[in-house]
Amino acid sequence: MRHWYRRSAFAWLLWPASLVFGFLVLFRKTLYRVRLLKSVHPGIPVIVVGNLVAGGSGKTPLVLWIAEFLKSKGWSPAIVSRGFGARLEAPRAATVVSGATEVGDEPVLLARRSGCPVWVGPDRVRVIEVLRAQHPEVDVVILDDGLQHYRLRRDLEIAVVDARGFGNGFLLPAGPLREPPSRLRSVGAVVSHESSITGYSMKLDGETLHRMADARERCSVRDFAGQKVHAVAGIGHPNRFFLHLARLGLKPVPHPFPDHHPFRATDLEFGDGAPVLLTEKDAVKLRHTARPNWWVLPVTARLDPAFGDWLLGKVNEWRRPKAA
Repeated sequence: MRHWYRRSAFAWLLWPASLVFGFLVLFRKTLYRVRLLKSVHPGIPVIVVGNLVAGGSGKTPLVLWIAEFLKSKGWSPAIVSRGFGARLEAPRAATVVSGATEVGDEPVLLARRSGCPVWVGPDRVRVIEVLRAQHPEVDVVILDDGLQHYRLRRDLEIAVVDARGFGNGFLLPAGPLREPPSRLRSVGAVVSHESSITGYSMKLDGETLHRMADARERCSVRDFAGQKVHAVAGIGHPNRFFLHLARLGLKPVPHPFPDHHPFRATDLEFGDGAPVLLTEKDAVKLRHTARPNWWVLPVTARLDPAFGDWLLGKVNEWRRPKAA
């Protein structure tokens, strides 16, 4: 998919198809705007975290940060996701023991890290309805990757843009964009993940590894400084993981895989016994086949303090009594 990020001859060949895609996106949004297509509000505040570019941009760490922030302010959040890659017909909970093939890799990670109810399903309106019946204490929902899910009305939209920006500027399939860049003008906030786009800054921190076969065994990434390691990443932007390890002094041998790749143990057999470092998202798909030399690197979002101030102001408005 490298052609997405440059205006190659192949991208220009697909450009007419991207015009059709753009027309369909605009037409669908218009149908919701004039209410020929029905959108539904679930009855509690909804925060949507999404992006314009197909593929990962740092949404999941941001969702985790928002969930922790809201809990610290007395809210009881839940997280809702599509459950990419899972065959889902009805809403279901994602838990710490769920399999990635059952609910998707990111929901398992969210369930492990957030301590919040995490539910998945293709119809996010129905998912929230079932979720609320099971968890009446929930008073705010964070929708992971739902910026284009217009059937669900939302109270707040947050868009993440990473270092790739808008790629070649074309819509799918000639480029990486789901919607045109002008869409950012209508969101509540833009989070700039090491990008040149103006917004609240976000960086990902991660320097503590845990052994996949026994998470109680931990060490610093810097303990492998100067060593050859196999770096495995099946995320939207694998190079971000490889560069992070290199900046910490390691000598990573990069092994990029497609986003949401269904890993098998044989994918990580490189024949030399060197340490294998994985992202946390990829590790959830391999937990039953862990090898002693496999290590996992969790990351945590670090946000501009002004983002927390802005978000707190927004959620406090929801608690104020409505004027008669």
